[in-house]
Amino acid sequence: MTDAIPIEDERWMRHALALATRAEREDDEIPVGAVLVSDTGEVLGEGWNRNITEHDPTAHAEIIAMRQAGMRLGNHRLIGSTLYVTLEPCAMCAMAMVHARVARVVYGASDPKTGAAGSVFDLLADPRHNHRVEVTGGVLGEEAGSRLTAYFRAKRRKRGPAN
Repeated sequence: MTDAIPIEDERWMRHALALATRAEREDDEIPVGAVLVSDTGEVLGEGWNRNITEHDPTAHAEIIAMRQAGMRLGNHRLIGSTLYVTLEPCAMCAMAMVHARVARVVYGASDPKTGAAGSVFDLLADPRHNHRVEVTGGVLGEEAGSRLTAYFRAKRRKRGPAN
């Protein structure tokens, strides 16, 4: 029997999934969305992958959400916040969360190739850091993973077998 998903986690992950849809539909980007929420339930920042569109290797959904939050708060520290993201964070995003002092990350699909929240690396819980981020994975993970699989499958079909 699986544990029930807390209602707030499901609510915010659905918001992140809606942002992932925008990534694909508006920018033809990999469908990853992120929303950063304060400890009082206020949206501090949100984003979706835009690294191809913006020609910026750092424009991952999580980074965009944290940048917005930092600007909104006038602070690079995002203490007490929770970041909801549809795909397990990579090493870059994980370390940005550590530096920003994000309290918690909730992700959907695991990333068996570059995941840094326990799948490949476990940067968020590394005791050598002066801050650790609490991790909850797999929230609506099947839905998030299915969207990513469908996106890449469609991309391969467009390219054709010879490319």
